[in-house]
Amino acid sequence: MTFDIAEIDRLLTTTRAVRKRLDFDRDVPNDVLLEMIDVAEQAPSGSNQASRRWIVIRNDGIKKEIAELYRAGAGLLASLAATPAAGDETTRKVFGSAAHLAENLERVPALVILTIYGVHDGSGKPSLFDSSIQAGWSFCLAGRARGIGTAWTTLHLERAAEVEQLLGIPPGVTQIVLFPVAHTLDDHFEPVSRRPAPEITFFDQWGFTDKNIPADRRAHPYEGLGVTVEVDIAADPQRLWELITDIDTPGRHCKEAAGAVWDDDGPPGVGSRFRGRNATDDTGHPLINEVLVRLVGGMEWETPCFVSDWEPGRLFMYNVGDPETAWARWGYRLQPLLDGHTRVGHVFIHGPGMSGTALTALENPEEAEAVIAGRFRVLRENMNQVLAGIKREAESAP
Repeated sequence: MTFDIAEIDRLLTTTRAVRKRLDFDRDVPNDVLLEMIDVAEQAPSGSNQASRRWIVIRNDGIKKEIAELYRAGAGLLASLAATPAAGDETTRKVFGSAAHLAENLERVPALVILTIYGVHDGSGKPSLFDSSIQAGWSFCLAGRARGIGTAWTTLHLERAAEVEQLLGIPPGVTQIVLFPVAHTLDDHFEPVSRRPAPEITFFDQWGFTDKNIPADRRAHPYEGLGVTVEVDIAADPQRLWELITDIDTPGRHCKEAAGAVWDDDGPPGVGSRFRGRNATDDTGHPLINEVLVRLVGGMEWETPCFVSDWEPGRLFMYNVGDPETAWARWGYRLQPLLDGHTRVGHVFIHGPGMSGTALTALENPEEAEAVIAGRFRVLRENMNQVLAGIKREAESAP
């Protein structure tokens, strides 16, 4: 059987959480809701136990009581909106639409609650959720295909016991998610901006990345391969920006970094240059060590670096080697989180230039995988050391 991939992808990428564009005045018949549930029930279920149960709420009085409980839990929205993570326009819109939904929840034609038999025991085996979440998303997709909007929301779980009492949900049943369900006022839904898959997907080892450059466009087979490590730090982006743009920071915390010096007198920015110094007793593979000694006469080397991205509070990246054919691309990404922490990502991407690692792998094709993996493991360890040091400095600051 052949599927229309483009149309399926359009469904998957335009099924949004609909909050402000729900039609409160147009009914959604029970037969449509039951069709959506039938579709959702085709989702996989752990051990094929069929333990999911759905509650459709239409009664105006019950909807109003649930809405009041929901709004009691929605007080969290105001505190979240005040965090640095809510500073960009898109996130502010999300909080605004969530507040709109909370204010109008009882006006939707139907509320649907997905539940499942069982209570999570904290064992690390989330059988409740891996038997229900895929069904909940299928419900949303089935709605989108029928011009129905939904929003995945769990704020009512702040008052879960009261909802259970209101609806007569028995002990031993867990509420998973609440869906407001209504026709949408229009059909203008588009994909949203997300980090691309190569930035958030690892291959074979945690943190090992691949930009997926087509083979015929790679200067060598290792161009685009890289390492990304991340840590959440209890500090704001401004404080962390000071640390990640201090080019001596790696030297304070990483056994391979030996310091760095700016070449330019002016304030740093895109195009600024500095020189980094490195020293090690092991690059991660003996063949790389041999090539390094052959190329530079020892296990110490210096590299020219050129700032390519300078976005205060967000992104600092630089190229190593020739600006046009860099050996590598290094840097940091900052992502504010809703709990007031900041996620700091330390990034390395192999460039088109011929580094000692790439040269070693090309000269020793039978050992190429071990050469790359060995070097990347060392880089990962060094990068984790740098982030651990940044975390200590940032969290100990007054």
